[in-house]
This record gives sequence, C-alpha cells and structure tokens, in this order.
Amino acid sequence: MNRTFDEWLETFRASINDYDYYTDFAKVYERAARFKAEIYLLNSLAGSKDIERDFENLLAKYPACLRAVPILLAVRAEEIFCRDTNYRFDEPNQSVEQYKFFMRRTGLFDLLENHIVSNLYDYATGVEVGLDSNGRKNRGGHQMENLVRKFLEEAGVEFYAEKYLDEVEKIFGLDLSAISAEGTSTKRFDFVVKSSETVFGIETNFYASGGSKLNETARSYKMIAEESKNISGFKFVWITDGNGWKSARKNLKETFLVLDTLYNIKDLEDGIFRELFK
Repeated sequence: MNRTFDEWLETFRASINDYDYYTDFAKVYERAARFKAEIYLLNSLAGSKDIERDFENLLAKYPACLRAVPILLAVRAEEIFCRDTNYRFDEPNQSVEQYKFFMRRTGLFDLLENHIVSNLYDYATGVEVGLDSNGRKNRGGHQMENLVRKFLEEAGVEFYAEKYLDEVEKIFGLDLSAISAEGTSTKRFDFVVKSSETVFGIETNFYASGGSKLNETARSYKMIAEESKNISGFKFVWITDGNGWKSARKNLKETFLVLDTLYNIKDLEDGIFRELFK
C-alpha cells in the first residue's frame, strides 16, 4: 500500500457527527416522562394568587409531586444541598415550611406565581434538552468506535470489543509482555480481530480539534508500534482521523513512518479491512 503522509493527511475530515449527536430526543422524552404526573401536579400552581398556601395544600394531598422539583432546576438528583440544609425530594426530610422556603429562594415560586411558564412539562422537556447537551462528549467519544465497528461487521470478520491485554493473552495464547510493561499495564484495545495467522489489536479515536493530548497519543502509539514489531502473531492497528491532527502533524507523521497499519476513515471506505484480515 503506497501512500505519502501529506496526501493521507489531506483526506482527514472535520467531523463524524451523526444526526443524533446533538440531542438524543428519545432519551430526553424518556427522562421528562419519568415525572410527568408530578410535573402536571406542580403545573396546577401556575398563576396562583396564593402560591404558598396552594403549594402547602398540594403537598398535603400529593407529597410525591416533590419528586419533580429537581428537574425544574436542571438537577438530576433526588437530593439538593443548599448551604447547611439537605433537601430530599424522593423521601421528604424537611418541614413544609422549609420546602416553601426552598421554592421561594430558588425562584420556582416566582416562575409559577407570575405565570412565566404555562406548561411545566414543556419547560421540563426543554431543561432535559439542555442537560442532554452534556452527553455530547460521551456520544462523540463512541462515534469513532461505532464507525469502526460498522466496517468490521461489513468485512465479515469475527471481532472482540474492549479487551484488556491480559484477556487477549489468555484468549489467543500470546505473550504481550513487550507492550504490557511485563504485565503491569492495564491497556485495553477497542477491538481485537483474529485472522488465519494474526491477532490484531485495534485502537480508534477521532480528534476534531487540536491539543496536547494528540501529541501524547501519537507518542504512545508510536511506542506500542515499535514494541509490538517483535511479537509473533500480533499486529497493532491504529485508526484515527479528524482535522485536529493538522496541528499535531509532526508527531502523527513520526508514528506514520513506523506503523504501516495506521489508517483513517478513507482507508476504511476503500476496503482496507478486507485486505488486512485475509
């Protein structure tokens, strides 16, 4: 496979974000629905002319409505600490007066009393959308793995996901001490593939933006590439992509020159797995 580093780097892409990367609406709706009944009970307070009394009456009849309070503050927890007071909302541990104080000081009474919102369930759904944005990092971290998994499945090869070095040694009878620091490393491969003669340990990542982590990653994988060369029946494979590498090209090039099984998404699209896992 003849290729030059500069030409290869030019095929890197800016993003692999899928349509569900930005907001996972299925989870948003599921989370909002968990307290749907309780939210609608609290919604009865919207526009109240005597909200503290109405809140007290509501708690007397339906104390479980408190379970919906945290999500209105964009908190996914059953207890909230304010100064020296611990408020529980699954199992009330404070007096009604104390909960009234909480609702007033956090601004929730004002939100309801002045009719700033008329539908708390819609409001809670919006809060969940905001909270879900925090999950983008986790979704982004798995996107490259999911993409590589798809290409492995299309190649029709048997593979293992998330295997530690010691597990690979036991399954395939290999001695990976050269890359495990004599058994002390807790390194884990994203995927492991066994062909007719070789076991492949695969690492995957995608970097849309630069940073010091990229240089550390390139150096680390260069070391694994060099250490694994003398392991019989084993090959290290690194699949990476992302325009972040263009600011860390020097370190990536050093690894490129010593690791002939360093690929990007374009290589996967060109069918490198079918050639590699013969």
